[in-house]
Amino acid sequence: MDSILETLGSGLPILVLQLAATLGLLAIGIACYMAVTPFQEGRLVREGNAAAGIVLMGALVALAIPLAATLATSAVTLDILIWGAVAVVVQLLAFLLTAALFRGLRAMIEAGNAGAACVVVGIQLAIALINAGAMAG
Repeated sequence: MDSILETLGSGLPILVLQLAATLGLLAIGIACYMAVTPFQEGRLVREGNAAAGIVLMGALVALAIPLAATLATSAVTLDILIWGAVAVVVQLLAFLLTAALFRGLRAMIEAGNAGAACVVVGIQLAIALINAGAMAG
């Protein structure tokens, strides 16, 4: 029992630090995402726009997937911060590419087009899974 408590005592602070670093990257990532999108998700969601909510939720999950892979495979916090930042940049570039391919995306989301939102989320999640695989590789 003593060895379990010793392991917990030495491992828990590291777990908390690495979890906090990853959550911080997630918060920075979603803030950057909201800054680069051509629509204002927060306002649209407050107004009841389901498409904006779907896209924002998809972005959050798509950012979390490669960050989780980085957290799971990294031994030190600096590794998490570096590769986590790379993961966030890749996801932001994926959204920007998707937005460039979808002409009129802003109007579609602002109009509440859930179909368009689902396609955007699908692309974001697909890239997130590939990104996570590369991070874990």
